[in-house]
Amino acid sequence: MTKWVYLFTEGNATMRNLLGGKGANLAEMTHIGLPVPQGFTITTEACTQYYEDGRQINDEIMSQVMEYVAKIEKINGKKFGDLKNPLLVSVRSGARASMPGMMDTILNLGLNDQVVEAMIKGNPDPKFERFVYDSYRRFIQMFSDVVMEVGKKYFEQLIDKMKTSRGIQYDVDLTAADLKELANQFKAEYKAQLGEDFPSDPIVQLKEAIKAVFRSWDNPRANVYRRDNDIPYSWGTAVTVMPMVFGNLNENSGTGVAFTRDPATGEKKLMGEFLTNAQGEDVVAGIRTPMLIAEMENKFPSAFKQFKEVCTILEDHYRDMQDMEFTVENGKLYMLQCRNGKRTAQAALRIACELVDEGMIDEKKAVSMIDPRNLDTLLHPQFDESALKASKPIGKGLGASPGAACGKVVFTADDAVAWKARKEKVVLVRLETSPEDITGMKAAEGILTVRGGMTSHAAVVARGMGECCVSGCGDIKINEEAKVFTLGGKTFHEGDFISIDGTTGNIYAGIIPTVDATISGYFGRIMNWADKYRTMKVRTNADTPRDAKKARDLGAEGIGLCRTEHMFFETTRIAAFREMICAETSAEREKALAKILPYQQEDFEQIYEAMSGAPVTIRFLDPPLHEFVPHTDEEMGILAASLGRTIDYIRNLVHSLHEVNPMMGHRGLRLAVTYPEIAVMQTRAVIRAAVSVQKKHPEWRLRPEIMIPLTSDVREFNYVKKFVVDTAEEELQNAGMRIEYEVGTMIEIPRAALTADEIAANADFFCFGTNDLTQMTYGFSRDDAGKFLNYYYDAKILENDPFSRLDRSGVGKLMKVALELGKPVNPKLHCGICGEHGGDPSSIEFCNEIGLDYVSCSPFRVPIARLAAAQAAIAAQK
Repeated sequence: MTKWVYLFTEGNATMRNLLGGKGANLAEMTHIGLPVPQGFTITTEACTQYYEDGRQINDEIMSQVMEYVAKIEKINGKKFGDLKNPLLVSVRSGARASMPGMMDTILNLGLNDQVVEAMIKGNPDPKFERFVYDSYRRFIQMFSDVVMEVGKKYFEQLIDKMKTSRGIQYDVDLTAADLKELANQFKAEYKAQLGEDFPSDPIVQLKEAIKAVFRSWDNPRANVYRRDNDIPYSWGTAVTVMPMVFGNLNENSGTGVAFTRDPATGEKKLMGEFLTNAQGEDVVAGIRTPMLIAEMENKFPSAFKQFKEVCTILEDHYRDMQDMEFTVENGKLYMLQCRNGKRTAQAALRIACELVDEGMIDEKKAVSMIDPRNLDTLLHPQFDESALKASKPIGKGLGASPGAACGKVVFTADDAVAWKARKEKVVLVRLETSPEDITGMKAAEGILTVRGGMTSHAAVVARGMGECCVSGCGDIKINEEAKVFTLGGKTFHEGDFISIDGTTGNIYAGIIPTVDATISGYFGRIMNWADKYRTMKVRTNADTPRDAKKARDLGAEGIGLCRTEHMFFETTRIAAFREMICAETSAEREKALAKILPYQQEDFEQIYEAMSGAPVTIRFLDPPLHEFVPHTDEEMGILAASLGRTIDYIRNLVHSLHEVNPMMGHRGLRLAVTYPEIAVMQTRAVIRAAVSVQKKHPEWRLRPEIMIPLTSDVREFNYVKKFVVDTAEEELQNAGMRIEYEVGTMIEIPRAALTADEIAANADFFCFGTNDLTQMTYGFSRDDAGKFLNYYYDAKILENDPFSRLDRSGVGKLMKVALELGKPVNPKLHCGICGEHGGDPSSIEFCNEIGLDYVSCSPFRVPIARLAAAQAAIAAQK
């Protein structure tokens, strides 16, 4: 029989895939002797089985759960539903990859009217009565919201109404009688919403709670988070069931979240937050702004001393910064969770470097422990220091996640998504965020909250996403319904501009200018280590000297894709190119293209200069001609007049260029087959530019790589290649010097991959254009797929956008076939990738596996690719 349930004493940290991160770490903490309430974990395999059984927990699993309930009853000396010594439990999610706030938790499970009465009867202290009713109303609210999906807003409205009627501000000021009344109101609300009484049987409560946690694996926010963080749906979540310890028992109790290092900066110091007389969700939900962890020493000196010792033990054991949840009950410390903490990119770099300096880890481990995607935030602009000094903050919160964000104020997650769709930059301003806000948080440039600390939901999720966040600015007076807030004597409405600094926590009215980021310090050290261990080269996709220089500064070792069509759209050139399109003879075409040649040559010279002799791959003209022609009557009139033609002639020509399916139409090398003059002109520009720059820089070894796009048949490739080679040789002979050059092709049509042996015999290199290769393999139009892919995600047909993350089993197989066919025929064949996938870490890992020589990506993703390539090489060695 399959084992579906494990006591904490039966597991360890290596069982993460089966027990999830939370279950494995609770087991590990148990083994190393830390104070952990003893419970059990239901495996990730049980979650998978739950979905296979039509979202039901089968009898075998439930039978084992009840067997383990009996075991923890014996261990803890308490019984489920018992009136004398009741066992109350928490039921928590725990996937193998950390997903903070994305799934569900239920606390205080096992309470009902009879248990509540019995508990109070056994302890005459009025404060204890208040604690019991506080726990009961929390349980009813959480069970209703998480398990039965009754919106928590109904209960929050009842709490707010009660506090208003009592003239108080905080939940902790409610009396036992108030909380008892609230519990009754909550049960009445539950019945009004669902038409049935709140369940009193603890076994029913437990089964429904476990189902709810399994169900939350497939909730919308978890699905979004998984797609963004490359977490497969098939992994499932484990469920941990453990006895409650009560931070809300009395003033000698409390709860907190802490980090062994600062998750925002990486500084080595204990950092966290703590609330007395509270439960865990009070800290992370941001309902009360907590006190700093250092203040815990005054409240609970003995527990704090033990907690500091636990922090040292855990960081030494895991050799990484730890994020811990804990509770103090009547002065006694209990550890409820530990995990490698989410951190900003700045903190990740510093922590990795300092762990190496402390002798805790080696360079390879340091390189491997940083998520390449998080580097993105460091590569984008920061606030200009001089502009910051000249600006006065209107308020200050906690710098919860570094970065610079400016945008228009919006007040809801849905508005953030809608405004971003209109290309508006927004800052999401909320009283506090909740997990349901994940899509809006993603869409916003930054997040500003009134409530919550450094460990609130907004802060943790923003750090994980690398997004700027300022939390806990209590000076803000906000009316979310009216979409208005005031701060520093100013009133902000939806659409007003605001700037926030996630490092300092400062808030500014209006827009603060930004400056480009640079690679130095800890970032530079990590990049140097990455370059030491990676085996693949990293190039860039750059069409302008500015992009090429930026990429070079960020570590690019060449250009893997220079798109020449973008150069044709400038005003000085588009007229000549349109003249070429309208030409009726070869001579007329050559005459028009001769006007473009000097511009194109100048473009290439500037790009060669920017790359300082590094390889440059120039893709010849790719888009269909209809993209270059005028489409308005005014533009057609101007073109007609310049060519001495009628506007009807131009209109008919434009109409004739229209294609039903242009992505598979007259484009790429098909243009060069039809109009060889285009390839001839572009070759002249490439070679003349190379000759000019080589003369200026004799120490460089220029070797232009001419890439012919959209090959499907070796015969068409050879046809175009002959024009290229004949023209290049003519130019070099005229120049009286020798420059080596290469002619290769993009592999972006499945037929090219399947006949790669024929093409490789004639090509010097392959470059996989995976944007088009994905489009042609799936038969998806990349411009239209977004309209229906969400349905594919919901139906679990696809887990990721294949245009963002390489499809290994289909597109990847074609790439592998092309290499296996091409390399034996031409051992000198060098191969790379230049689609969007060239900057995606999981796609880079695959490229390393199949033996590509380089990846090429946009300039700002070059450091990400360098790090991902190093991680792939290190993983391959293992």
